[in-house]
Amino acid sequence: MKNIFRISIVILVILSIFLIHSCKKKEKLMPPSLITTAVTEISFTTAASGGDLTDIGGAYITARGVCWNTSGTPAILDSKTIEIGGLGSFTSSLTQLTPGTKYYVRAYGTNVAGTGYGNEESFTTSQVALLVLTTTTITSITQTTAVSGGKLQGTTYFVRSYGTNNAGTSYGNEISFSTTATLPTITTTAASLIAGNTATSGGNITSDGGSLVTARGVCWSTSYSPTVANSKTTDGSGTGSFESNLYGLTARTYYYLRAYATNIVGTAYGTQISFLTLAGLPTITTSAIIGITSTTAISGGNVTSDGGASPSAHGVCWSTSSNPTIANSKTSDCTGTVVFPSSITGLSVGTTYYVRAYATNSAGTAYGDELIFTTSMANATVTDIVGNTYSTVAIGTQVWMAENLKTVKLNDGSAIPLVTERAAWAALVTPGYCWYNNDSATYKATYGALYNWYTVNTGKLCPMGWHIPADTEWDTLIHYLMNNGYGFQCSGSDIAKSLAATSGWNTSSYIGYPGGDQASNNRSGFTALPAGFRFDDFTFAYLGSEAEWWSSTEYSSTQAYYALMRYELEYMFISTFPKKFGYSVRCLKDN
Repeated sequence: MKNIFRISIVILVILSIFLIHSCKKKEKLMPPSLITTAVTEISFTTAASGGDLTDIGGAYITARGVCWNTSGTPAILDSKTIEIGGLGSFTSSLTQLTPGTKYYVRAYGTNVAGTGYGNEESFTTSQVALLVLTTTTITSITQTTAVSGGKLQGTTYFVRSYGTNNAGTSYGNEISFSTTATLPTITTTAASLIAGNTATSGGNITSDGGSLVTARGVCWSTSYSPTVANSKTTDGSGTGSFESNLYGLTARTYYYLRAYATNIVGTAYGTQISFLTLAGLPTITTSAIIGITSTTAISGGNVTSDGGASPSAHGVCWSTSSNPTIANSKTSDCTGTVVFPSSITGLSVGTTYYVRAYATNSAGTAYGDELIFTTSMANATVTDIVGNTYSTVAIGTQVWMAENLKTVKLNDGSAIPLVTERAAWAALVTPGYCWYNNDSATYKATYGALYNWYTVNTGKLCPMGWHIPADTEWDTLIHYLMNNGYGFQCSGSDIAKSLAATSGWNTSSYIGYPGGDQASNNRSGFTALPAGFRFDDFTFAYLGSEAEWWSSTEYSSTQAYYALMRYELEYMFISTFPKKFGYSVRCLKDN
């Protein structure tokens, strides 16, 4: 029996241990439980709170403290303190707060199960700074005593009279008064480091007026007496000197500027100064590259802003390396317009070039976007029926011969009569041609042949795929050049100079004529030469002075249209003359 009893006792002990362990396994860890302490010691930028950690949640406390924000339901991802310890109460100091702002605060505690929070408390920081005092002068000085004191400013006080006897102390009625704060005292710093869009100024606050300066900076406008309602900087708080950087200004513009300082009374301003911003760099884009040959191309630019100062030069610059500048090859196109074309010449065959438009004003040189192109392996040319080869040029949507025609046969192989005798030429009402002064050796290669209009009217004078331009096609050329900045002043109808070759013209004193400053001619690449002409009575005239080309358009039974340029004429114009005259011919490529 004793053994049975002993065995029963052992079994009960084992069962008890098993039940105890089973209960422990079912015990679940929880985040801590807390109570948030009411907020006290509230000041301008600080406060005090804390908490009471009433339950650790069954696990070691890894962190505790308070957290706060300005939106409610603060968490540990917001501003927080970290206090040492576990179960029990703790205090926390909240710092770096903003004056006059409402905050929400909760105590928190963290263990392996998570973070628990206490109830939410709220408070508002003070809007009033610490008292501002000045010490009064020491007076009534004796061997053992002296009198001094202080002066409080900008503060409201409450006062009661009192009297005390054996029965105690009694008080009179309460009255209040406020010491007076004033506006700050501030001076404005002269503007410096003035550029096209920026400048530097500032101020010096010599007195806060008895109340904390909460904002300071400079304000500016293009109108007199700027205020903080205009453009301004914000440069901290307090007294003393400060520097202000102004951005977003407009080039070549007068501005008025004042330093400012704000306290509880209001905003004070320093003396007003004025300054003029400098010119900024121009803004320019590069035009698409067109008309590419083996040695030439056409680009240009668009000056979208002059930076406050008119450009003294613009054009395009190019190089075989990236980012070309005006130290490389460049054009110098006429100023006075925002859109301009540029003829790029002197290039090498089959070579890749980088090109940028540029514009220069008093602030410096600005560049447009960079474009890349490669010259063709050979010049675009056309060959006539007898083997003469002509260079060509693209101008707008048209492709022209860049030389005068010199064929002696129609494109069907039939010969064109060479007529040298005066009477025979005057009598012609059929095709015929000649050379200037009947001297092919001197004039053929440079100036080409002179044809009467009856040769033009065959419709077979130009190479296959080309034709004599109608008067409307000459007009298309003229208006393209007028509308795309090829005028002498980069606008208008004075386009003759951009069509004329760079030599061969009689000299003129006016550079806007083909005969003036001939090296600057031929921006279009048309290369017009003054080949002169033959009258209907045989006489040759105006070599070096005039260039005339037939149109395919008939005016009457005896006259047809032609295009004319003179060495002392700014324009190309279309007129009519007798069909028996001998004029040059330029062929136009069929569309």
